[in-house]
Amino acid sequence: MTARVKAWARNIPPWMVRVISGLLLLGATVTLLLLGLYGIYTIMLIAGSIALWEFRGLSDRWGYPAPGWLLYPLGLFFALSGTVLKAVPLDVVLSVALIAGLSVFLVLPGRREGLGRWAMGLAGAIYVGLPFNYYLLLYENARHAPGLAWLLLVLVTVVVSDSSALLIGQRLGRHSFFPAISPNKTVEGALAGLICSVPIMLAGGLLLLHLSLLHSVLIGLLIGVTAQTGDLVESQMKRLAGVKDSSHVIPGHGGILDRMDSALFPPIVVFLYTHYLGLL
Repeated sequence: MTARVKAWARNIPPWMVRVISGLLLLGATVTLLLLGLYGIYTIMLIAGSIALWEFRGLSDRWGYPAPGWLLYPLGLFFALSGTVLKAVPLDVVLSVALIAGLSVFLVLPGRREGLGRWAMGLAGAIYVGLPFNYYLLLYENARHAPGLAWLLLVLVTVVVSDSSALLIGQRLGRHSFFPAISPNKTVEGALAGLICSVPIMLAGGLLLLHLSLLHSVLIGLLIGVTAQTGDLVESQMKRLAGVKDSSHVIPGHGGILDRMDSALFPPIVVFLYTHYLGLL
């Protein structure tokens, strides 16, 4: 029986593997989101830990492997810095990371790469941890609409933008968009991703979030721009590391960073925009 199962698994077409794993990942994510705050913490802990591990692997290929003793604790702090760990002063954490973090490299082997490794640890913690912080802030600070509605709408808009850019780019794309970073991306696909993000946020903003038409459109554009920016940033990281995927933890998709790259920057700009304009 085991041999038959293995033979069957080997014969599954790649596109089917991608679809099945994608549906399972989507189902697990939505289920955890519907569970509320503890479900969101579970997503953050699992996805964040894997993403930090993947970043550490990329940094190793860049020649400056991020030290785990700095990367993981700082990543956790940044993820919870606006909520659970709000009482812990940011300047104290950064001061300890600066003084203690750099001092350690006075005695560790590989002192020549010490500064670069320290910088990678700090950069990775911010890159992965800070977006989770803003998802939590969106969820917990929402007053005019449920926090879950904000999270789901941001994520759905990102997915629609991503999918539109891919499909239109493949079918109608003629002009390269940042070919040195991602040769398959096109201007037509980028414009499609930007344009298609607007109606999703417009409908959700008016019906669920009680936003005006103008704010809904502007937030949709912000999500469209930052989603594609995040995609390009992670593509550049992989290109510099000489790899196609950040890891292979998701069959048919690559790594966690490959799936969430477009979703890293949008919560930051959405929260800052809505918070300072009093729209939450």
